[in-house]
Amino acid sequence: MRAMILNRAAAGRLDAVERDRPDPGPGEVLVKVAACGVCRTDLHVVDGDLPEPKIPIIPGHEIVGRVVACGSGVEGFPAGLRVGIPWLGFSCGTCDYCRRDEENLCPDASFTGYRIDGGYADYACADARYVFPLPEGYEDAEAAPLLCAGLIGHRAYRMTGTAHRIGVYGFGAAAHIMIQVALYEGREVHAFTRPGDEAAQVFARELGAAWAGPSGAAPPALLDAAVIFAPVGALVPEALARIRPGGTVVCAGIHMSDIPGFPYRLLWEERVIRSVANLTRRDAIDFLAIAPKVPVRTHIRRYPLARANDALSDLRDGHLQGAAVLIP
Repeated sequence: MRAMILNRAAAGRLDAVERDRPDPGPGEVLVKVAACGVCRTDLHVVDGDLPEPKIPIIPGHEIVGRVVACGSGVEGFPAGLRVGIPWLGFSCGTCDYCRRDEENLCPDASFTGYRIDGGYADYACADARYVFPLPEGYEDAEAAPLLCAGLIGHRAYRMTGTAHRIGVYGFGAAAHIMIQVALYEGREVHAFTRPGDEAAQVFARELGAAWAGPSGAAPPALLDAAVIFAPVGALVPEALARIRPGGTVVCAGIHMSDIPGFPYRLLWEERVIRSVANLTRRDAIDFLAIAPKVPVRTHIRRYPLARANDALSDLRDGHLQGAAVLIP
């Protein structure tokens, strides 16, 4: 099979190779990949921001495909069933976190496209516990961003609780999905982009943002909560300065540059900073149920698998509106 592989940590680019098709082990499902989204976390893996990836590794954790075969002990995945494979690819099932349905915090967790070969290939194997049937109404490429931009975005959104006026820092793949769910539920969204990125601001307004401007600008009113998707630590004190007393700042990225020091007055009055780590199976079940009701529409740019490096480069340079998707 064809695959795009990171052969050296922090190499910054992938190599095209031919590999034998994998065979599913006990408890695993083999999927023929139809589409795989390109996530900023993939970029962090390729560029070396995340430590100690499995080397060599096939990136990609927004995988859409069809079941080809199952390993022993797997039921409920008939051949041809369309499924999705997300970031969280394994948990121990026995630790305190797993028993509390917090498998996203399992100390033995493993992750697709980072420690487990992912979807930048013709085929992928996955633990059946972390393989999810996908809703109808989406083409394969359209469904791919739901598997991480959608799932992580929705988990971060839920962390804002009952907030009505929500700020979003970094209007990329996750934010463009999150805003659709927030508006569906009657919330108000204010979008913050890279300074000078007027195209992203226009995109946010087109999707229904009540206001859009550069990070560093003051929104028209204090926010009830803010979600930070951009991996920029300096945005944490900036967001704190824009939320009301009792408000929450949610850090939604798996990697972020260091947060600079800031005065206590920004945190005072019961403001909260919290992070989002990975996802749970319940996140996948809940979000994949609500997405077609909204309905969430993903804005995508398709790339052939062989142009994975171009897709990563466009993401790195901020040249994407919505999400990039690889098509084998």
